[in-house]
Amino acid sequence: MIRTFGVCSLTLSLLLGMASAEEKPAPTETEKSAMEEIRKSGGQVMELAQNDARLDVAFHLADGKIEDAQLVPLKNLPKLAQLNVRGKDISDAGLMSIKDCKGLMRLHLERTKVTDEGLVQLKGLDNLEYLNLYGTAVTDAGLKHLHGLKKLQHLYLWQTPVTTDGIALLKAAIPSLQVVQGVEPLKIAEVKPEEKKPEDVKPEEKKPEEKKPEEKKPEEKKPEEKKEEKK
Repeated sequence: MIRTFGVCSLTLSLLLGMASAEEKPAPTETEKSAMEEIRKSGGQVMELAQNDARLDVAFHLADGKIEDAQLVPLKNLPKLAQLNVRGKDISDAGLMSIKDCKGLMRLHLERTKVTDEGLVQLKGLDNLEYLNLYGTAVTDAGLKHLHGLKKLQHLYLWQTPVTTDGIALLKAAIPSLQVVQGVEPLKIAEVKPEEKKPEDVKPEEKKPEEKKPEEKKPEEKKPEEKKEEKK
């Protein structure tokens, strides 16, 4: 009886596992069409995991030109969780295509044409945890649109006009937020030239070695005095 019970429980667990795998919702025809459009433009679309139907969409490796128009299909992907448009010609208008993607968690906008006006479209992304704005024209005014994103944990602001005052206001609204502004690498670069200065002084200490030949001059006069005595 015990062995029979063990076999039954194992069979039941396997059936439950298969059932949970089948429960993963299949993409709708609208979603399939949107994914096909993204792939045709050079973008990549992948599920986060085998048992996770949320989507990771990346355009940063696309060979073709990626502009605002290529982001329009994202409106039909409610399961969008990650988006990468790094280094592409995406403007503020392009972000209108993701303003209703409530499940978006990670967003790469570095080195795009996004400005303060574009960040208005992010105000409703309540689940956003990661945002990269490196190399954009975003200022303190744009950061104010992010104050309501309470789940935001990491924000990157290298090479932007953002000031320390703007960052302080944002961190007051989101205390757990970590902001990286790229200050530390600059400090390391300033120290290196100062360490090289002592190396230029060392050659000057070798000058006393050149005085040795001067001491041999009196020895050359002695043969002249001997010639006078022989006369």
